[in-house]
Amino acid sequence: MTATRTTVAILGPGGVGGLVGALLARAGHRVVCLAGEQTAAVLRRDGLRVDSNRYGKFTAAVEADTELREPVDAVFVTVKQTALADALDRIPVDVLGTAVVVPLLNGIDHLPVLRERFPSARVVAGTVRVEATRTAPGRVAHTSPFADIELAAPADDFVELLRQAGLGVTVRANESAMLWDKLAFLAPFALLTTRHRTDVGAVRDHHRPELLTVLDEIAAVARAAGAPVAAENLLSFFDRVPGTMRSSMQRDAEAGRPLELDAIGGAVLRAGAVHGIALPAVARLVDEVAQSAKPVD
Repeated sequence: MTATRTTVAILGPGGVGGLVGALLARAGHRVVCLAGEQTAAVLRRDGLRVDSNRYGKFTAAVEADTELREPVDAVFVTVKQTALADALDRIPVDVLGTAVVVPLLNGIDHLPVLRERFPSARVVAGTVRVEATRTAPGRVAHTSPFADIELAAPADDFVELLRQAGLGVTVRANESAMLWDKLAFLAPFALLTTRHRTDVGAVRDHHRPELLTVLDEIAAVARAAGAPVAAENLLSFFDRVPGTMRSSMQRDAEAGRPLELDAIGGAVLRAGAVHGIALPAVARLVDEVAQSAKPVD
């Protein structure tokens, strides 16, 4: 793969996938979005429309289909973890072949699934830090001042393509450490903003003791899993991000959509059990979020 015109499929052109796809298309690459028929029809007609403080307002023309019908150079998997199993049916194994597959999903449990599903592909672990929301089919609001992707080596041939499109890209040598760096911030961010139904600024100002306890627990699990995560560094990042940031789990809860609770909180609890680390504060938050998400009779 080179930094010349490349064909990239986006499985799940929502907030994250829509932003990545639009930036790649604006940079001159061929982008094929894979989605349901209604969303695909909108994308074919109107393209991807982005409203971003960083990248401006622009519309990018893309192709769209309900299924991958020809080989591509790369696929970004950007669906929610809760929709992954059904979404993968849009990518026939024999059509995908040896493409690069970059999942930008929350959690850590999806990589074995993808590698088993696509044995001939090159599945490159990835994470993304961004606040981007699908406001309607084909419409993306990018509200964070950053859009940064991390990729686990080897992925050097893919990095320049993404950087030229305007994305921040870092290559990491340690896949596990990269995934836990993301999860160690995401889990407390998602669980606390969802539990207290507020933005990160209110969490760090009004629920700081709870935040500190959760960060200590998650940092301990991350270190046991081989990631050099320190609670004080996590807190420093919490204190630097814009106070108005809200998690995607919180937005899903408010909209009555399925939550990625198992992929985020559940992954932390499972790792704690594996390493023999008690996580009472995390367990309580997971239970409270799960209870609040149950439909009322």
